[in-house]
Amino acid sequence: MTRKRFDDMGCSVACALNEVGDWWSLLVVKQAMLGTRRFVDFQHSLGIAKNILCNRLSRLVDNGVMVRVDVGEHGKRYEYRLTDKGRDLFTVVTALRQWSERWNGEKDAMQLVDGQSGEALAPVVVNNQQGKALTVRDVRFVDEDGKPWEDVG
Repeated sequence: MTRKRFDDMGCSVACALNEVGDWWSLLVVKQAMLGTRRFVDFQHSLGIAKNILCNRLSRLVDNGVMVRVDVGEHGKRYEYRLTDKGRDLFTVVTALRQWSERWNGEKDAMQLVDGQSGEALAPVVVNNQQGKALTVRDVRFVDEDGKPWEDVG
């Protein structure tokens, strides 16, 4: 089955989903955040089929989320490392974990804590410019001219 692409939607969320919006890509990114770099280690830790992993890693590399590095040990050997673009997905992965823990009630054994203090992370929130936490009820969707989105078109 061919995966639907969202190239013509003109939507930032759709654009992001083109790059990391399938069942495996964010799990591969999360695993890379844990320090996994080798193909065999991704496969072992995720239990993913080789062909699917190969496809996802290739797509993540093509989209600039990861880079494939020849580490040259004993002939050709490659590692996959997150780029700055990939590391910027940390907030997305953390927010998705927190959302799942809240709404699905399922917590895994791994906890995220501050590396220096050891304290649990605070919930990911969206703040305004002054630092006030906002919800979807607090924002308006507008176009680049400030016109309400529902009036556009």
